[in-house]
Amino acid sequence: MSVKKIVITGGPGTGKSSIIDELNKRGHACYFEVSRQVTVEARRNGIDQLFLTEPLLFSELLFKGRLQQFEASNNHTAKHVFMDRGLPDVLAYMDYAKTEYPDWFNHTCKTNIYDQIFVLAPWQDIYKSDNERYENFGQAIEIHDYLLQTYKRFGYQLIDVPFGSVASRTDFILGTLNL
Repeated sequence: MSVKKIVITGGPGTGKSSIIDELNKRGHACYFEVSRQVTVEARRNGIDQLFLTEPLLFSELLFKGRLQQFEASNNHTAKHVFMDRGLPDVLAYMDYAKTEYPDWFNHTCKTNIYDQIFVLAPWQDIYKSDNERYENFGQAIEIHDYLLQTYKRFGYQLIDVPFGSVASRTDFILGTLNL
């Protein structure tokens, strides 16, 4: 039996990590966002915003981290694994930044397929910038549009998660999956 890979995606500040945390608290297998780890590691090496100074390097590190999560999920004992973003997110951000990326990014997205994609729309009431999130709300909306385009380009059917509390949004996702 193969593990179902479920992605929670959306622009910055839409509540993805809060939902992943809630899923984890409820006992579901989860893989957490890797971009903050990449950003923190770059800061330790003296680079304040690696995505802004070296977007391709940042994206390659992010892409490899997400690919490792995807591959690790193949051997997971759970029936479902939730992921805070997927491989196509990297391409969407690169397209948003008007930065070229190698063809193997596309090939990897075509050959490593997720089972379900849940999308969180920009929500100004909960949006906050912080040390790792430099985008303003207008940019978050633009990134959201790139995410939708990118996932659709790879043939995914997207499920929009309605606004609400973390618990109600998590309940919606679990209910949609009949979990």
